[in-house]
Amino acid sequence: MKIFYAVQATGNGHISRAHELFPYLREFGTVDFLLSGSNSTLQPDFPVKYRSQGLSLFYSQSGGLNRTRTLRNARFLSVINYANSLPLETYDLIINDFDFVTAYACWRRNLRSVQFGHQASFQSFNTPRPASKSVVGEIILKYYGMASHYVGLHFRPYDNYIFPPVIKQSIRHAQPADHGHITIYLPAHRHHGIKRILKEISPVKVHWFLPGITSITHEDNITFFPIRQDTFDESLIYCHGIVTGGGFETPAEALYLHKKLLCIPIADQYEQQCNAAALALLGIRILKDLNEDTKSVFFDWVTGPRTEIEMPANDIDQTLSYLLNSVA
Repeated sequence: MKIFYAVQATGNGHISRAHELFPYLREFGTVDFLLSGSNSTLQPDFPVKYRSQGLSLFYSQSGGLNRTRTLRNARFLSVINYANSLPLETYDLIINDFDFVTAYACWRRNLRSVQFGHQASFQSFNTPRPASKSVVGEIILKYYGMASHYVGLHFRPYDNYIFPPVIKQSIRHAQPADHGHITIYLPAHRHHGIKRILKEISPVKVHWFLPGITSITHEDNITFFPIRQDTFDESLIYCHGIVTGGGFETPAEALYLHKKLLCIPIADQYEQQCNAAALALLGIRILKDLNEDTKSVFFDWVTGPRTEIEMPANDIDQTLSYLLNSVA
C-alpha cells in the first residue's frame, strides 16, 4: 500500500502518536507524512515528505486563545494552493490526524480518507462536552479535519468507533515511582503568578517545563526544564502528581501511570474544555486558573489522595485493523 498520513503540528500529541503508529503502518507498505502547522515543540522523528504551514492555533501567556496571532498567521490562499498540489490520488489510504489541508483536498476531489485521532471522537454526540457548548467550537471539531470515515481516541469508549489513547512505548514500559516532586506543564499560561504559588508548597520540589528556555535552572524549590520529550517523560514517570492543560495525550499518560492529575484547560480552546468535562466525570480536579483565589484548592490537591482510575493503552493492531476495514 501507499499510505499518506497528515499530522497536525499544533501541540505535540499528534506528532507523538504518529511516531508510535509508524512502525505498524510500515508493515502495510510505504508511509509518506505531511506535517501541517508551525508551533509544536516536539521535532518529528519519522520521515516527513510534505510540509505545510497549515492553519495553526496560537495561545496567549494568560492561558487563552490568541485570536489575533492565529488569524495573522493563517495564509488561507497559500493553504488552498498547497492542498490543490498534493498528489493524493496516488495513495491507497489517506489518514488525517486533524489537518485542514488534507481534509480540504479530499473534500474537493471526493476522495475517501480516515480522520484518526482524538478529535475524531467528537463526531459522536456521546462524547462529553462542557455545560456551555461553543457553536464555533463544535463547527471546528466537525469540519476542520472532516473525512469520509472516523476512528477516534478518548479516555473512555463513548461510541463504537472510539478506542483508548495511544500510549507511547517510553510510558508503557516504564516502572513508575513517586519521588515526591510535582511536574508542571502549562505552556500557554503566564509564569509569574504561578511561580509565587509554587514556591509556597516548598519543601515539595517542582519540575516546571517551559517553552523558550534552553538549559536547566534552579530557583528555590523549583527546577526549570526546557521542553524535551526524554526529560519530561522521566519527570512524569517519577512525579507525585502533574499539573497540565486540558490536552489529551499528557493527561492520558498520567492516568495510565496512576499519577495524581490536576488540569487547567486553556480558556477559549473548546477541545480542552471538552476534555476537562470528560476528566471531571472521571473525578479529576479541574481549575480555570491557578491564582490567589484558587491556590487553596491546589494546596489541597498536592497533599490529598490521588483518584484511582484505570486507563488502558490502545491495542494498535486492533485499532488499525478496524481502521483498514472501515475503508475497505
